[in-house]
Order: sequence, then C-alpha cells, then structure tokens
Amino acid sequence: MNTYGSNELTRRHFMTTAASSLLGVGFLPGIGGTAFGKETAEAGHPMRKKPAKRLIYLYMGGGMTHLDTLDTKPGHKNQGPVSEVKTNVPGIHLSEYLPLLADHADKLAIVNSMTSTAGAHEQARYLMHTSYQQRATIKHPGMGAYMLKYLDRLNKDLPGSVFIGGNSRIDGGAGFFESSFEPLAINNPADGLKNIRARFDPTRFRENRALASDLDKEFHKKYNLKSTRAYTAMYGDAVRLMESEDLKAFDLREEKESVKEAYGDDPFGQGCLLARRLVEHDVRAVEVTYGGWDTHQNNFINVPDRTAVLDQALSALLTDLDRTGLLDSTLVVLATEFGRTPVINQNAGRDHYPKAFSTLLAGGGVTGGVRWGKTSAGGEVVEENPMQPEDFNATIAYGLGVSVDRVVMSPSLRPFKVAHKGKPETRLFS
Repeated sequence: MNTYGSNELTRRHFMTTAASSLLGVGFLPGIGGTAFGKETAEAGHPMRKKPAKRLIYLYMGGGMTHLDTLDTKPGHKNQGPVSEVKTNVPGIHLSEYLPLLADHADKLAIVNSMTSTAGAHEQARYLMHTSYQQRATIKHPGMGAYMLKYLDRLNKDLPGSVFIGGNSRIDGGAGFFESSFEPLAINNPADGLKNIRARFDPTRFRENRALASDLDKEFHKKYNLKSTRAYTAMYGDAVRLMESEDLKAFDLREEKESVKEAYGDDPFGQGCLLARRLVEHDVRAVEVTYGGWDTHQNNFINVPDRTAVLDQALSALLTDLDRTGLLDSTLVVLATEFGRTPVINQNAGRDHYPKAFSTLLAGGGVTGGVRWGKTSAGGEVVEENPMQPEDFNATIAYGLGVSVDRVVMSPSLRPFKVAHKGKPETRLFS
C-alpha cells in the first residue's frame, strides 16, 4: 500500500472540500467569465459618504404578524387580546410581547409601511431577499453576494458571508454570480465549524505544498487561465482558513455562560451571538433565520413563544454591538416575507397578508427613534410612505454603500441591479 499517495489524496480531498463548503468556491465552467464583468453604472441615486461595513440580517420565516409585534392597533377589534407597551422614545409603542426591545427604540427605524403582492411563502421569501420575482430560468444574487462582489471581504481569512439556520434552501445566495460569493451555511450555531482543523503534520503539509507549487510552475505558465488561477487561489484560501486564529470566531465556547444566557438558550439566540462574533472578526454579511411565524391557528398561543425568543436575542445583540462600538458600522435588519391578516380567523389565527407588514433597521448610521410609514386604523392597508421589498432592499444597499444604480449582466446577458427598480429611503439614515 502506498501510504504517501493515500495521504496525498486525503489532503487534496480535504482542501477541495474545505474550500468548496467553507469558502463557497466551486468548479463551474466559465467561472469569472466575461459575462460577470459586463456592467455599467447609471447616474441617479447618491452614494452614502460613510456607509456601514457589515450586515446582520435577521429573517423571520413564515410571515411575522405586524399587529402583534411592531404595528399595534390598541382599541381596534383586529388587535385581539394583545396590548402594547411604551418604549424609551415618547410616542412609539410596541407589542407587550417585546418589552426588552422597547428599551432599544431609540436605536430603531421601524418601517410599518411594507407592502407586496407576493402572498406565497417561497415566492415572497425570494422577492424579499433578491428584489426580483422568482423565475425557473435564473437565480438572482442576494445582498451579501453584492457586498462581496463590489466591496470585497474585510477579513481575507474568513468567509465573507455566512448563513445561520436550519433551512435547506438559501434565498439570496450567490445567484448568477461566481460561486465564491455563496454564503457558508451553518445549521447549528453551537456546533461552529466541524472538522476544519488539519489532522496531519502542518510542517510536512507546507513542505508538500511548496513542492507541488514548484512542480506546477510550468503548467501555470503554459495554462494561465482564469479557471486555473481560481483553483490555485482556492487552495490558498483554504489554507489560510485552516491556519487562521480567527477561526475562534465560530466557537461559542469562547463566550462566558452569562453572555450565552443573555441571548437565550435556543438556536436563534445563539445564532445572533454567533453573528455578533463574526462581525467582530470582520465577516461582511451574516443572516440568521428564525421560522415558525406561519400562525394560521392559535396565533395568540404561538406568537408569544416566537416573540419571547426574538425579543431576548435581538435586545442582547443590540446591547453588545452598542457596548463594543460596532453598532455604528453594522447595519442590523429585521425582515419577513409578509404580514398576517389583521382580521382574526375562525381558528384564532392570522393568515398570509402581503398588503401590509413591518420590518426594522438599526445601527449602521440609521436614525433611531423613528417610525416610518403608517397603516390604517385596523392595520389593513398602507396609508403613508409605502415601501415595497425592492425599496427596502435599495435602502439596505444604500446604507451599506452598494450602488443601487450599477447594472450587472447575467450570463445570459440580461441586465440586473441589486434592488431591481427599488428606490432607497435615504431619510432613514443620519
């Protein structure tokens, strides 16, 4: 048995797997081809002078009820048994289910005028993440991919984008961009990155890499192609990741028990804690998902459980980011695909309702203590400053310094923008 050859195959397999799964590097034909590079800039919206550097995107899967969270309607029959609480900003109230977040209202720009026409989960989720209608012929990039493509990674040793949650499908990934812009997916934040440390002698490994590089010089000189260079860069990225001290960012065991308890002993709370650790180590974009908001039945039994987890985790996240000075440079977004019907159904639940729902922004230079837009007395329709998903994404892009006017061509030579035809609401930023 050739032990050396066996070890070499193991090393090669490990490197390929590490780079592909951890860095989002793939081996698709034509990667980095000219189709990805054809782009133009249209004059229009101004660029922000001091944009946020990082994004934490908290996604409430299933359709978060707006009346029972961020857009209460006290005294109206649609409100049901849920009351509201005062916040630390006079005139702004939140649901009684969000008492901790009420103490952070001065950091929040609450958008109560979200509106959409997509009322099915998959289509609405896709629209919210990409600003485009879902099509079978193309997959559109999400905000994290645009950040990496045009702003680059902040930390060259770590993945630029990370997705935390149990969903098997990731909307808003690399789309038609190069696969290197795909987010690293982590199912359970408590597990961190498994099997990432090399299990062989690092000195011998470096020596073998140096020898292989020397032997490959003539090949690279003769075949100086983008695909060849990408493959070589993949190995370099994987090695940096394996050897980087910044890998500790993924290890929640580094945190005190009191800190972990502050976020909540559940996957979403620990996901928010991991998101904080990742942005501390300059990961550009982190999405944390939290499902279970599809409350067709027993809305007033299920929503208190959902909001208790959200309230604790988001409040702890804002507290920590503010304490460490990262809140000014980190844009925090709370989003969902649509709201729930203001009228309570016969099953004491609320059904899908894209006509009116709520989101919020915090940090990243957001003007806090603001309630943007307004719905009717019963929460049925938007009456002031309507904001569609495209506009919301354009606003996020503006806050992050991603041009909403840049036109990029897909491989099929069709033009796209980060937020489609959306217009940013620049007044939400200071």
